[in-house]
Amino acid sequence: MARVFRGRGRHKVDGKGRVSVPAPFRRVLEAGDPDWTEGLQPNLVLHWGIARRKGFLECYTMEAAAEVDAKIAALPRGSKTRRDMENYFNGQSHPASVDENGRLLIPQHIRDMIGLEDEAFFIAAHDTFHIWKPETYEQEVEPQTEAMFDELPDDVDPLTLLAGGAD
Repeated sequence: MARVFRGRGRHKVDGKGRVSVPAPFRRVLEAGDPDWTEGLQPNLVLHWGIARRKGFLECYTMEAAAEVDAKIAALPRGSKTRRDMENYFNGQSHPASVDENGRLLIPQHIRDMIGLEDEAFFIAAHDTFHIWKPETYEQEVEPQTEAMFDELPDDVDPLTLLAGGAD
């Protein structure tokens, strides 16, 4: 099993669109890039997909992107579903790498999609991580997460939700 991302971080975005990737995330990117070796910079895939509706970028290790690519390739060639998924995943993604200073360059047109300006909020999402405009995350995601946990009785461990499956 591939290493997973853990944690979160808030980082400055410079005028050129460079943002420092949390150091633990960089280690997972390295482990998830089959072409990475010491001295090279890890590659990743930025996927905006439906960012205008969801409000974030999803960042894939090369292994995680290859897994999605393999699922798309398994669909019948020429089928509508395959074309739609190719457009959604491949057509709405951008290859990127972390530079020697641990920064990721997010092109302006991609930053514009989620309103990313002076700061970026990174949050782990198992084998991917998300980049949000901090205010969007605080206003939209945190209240939903808190509400979900507020519905649980005080003596229930949230990890018990894993046993019932996900929606």
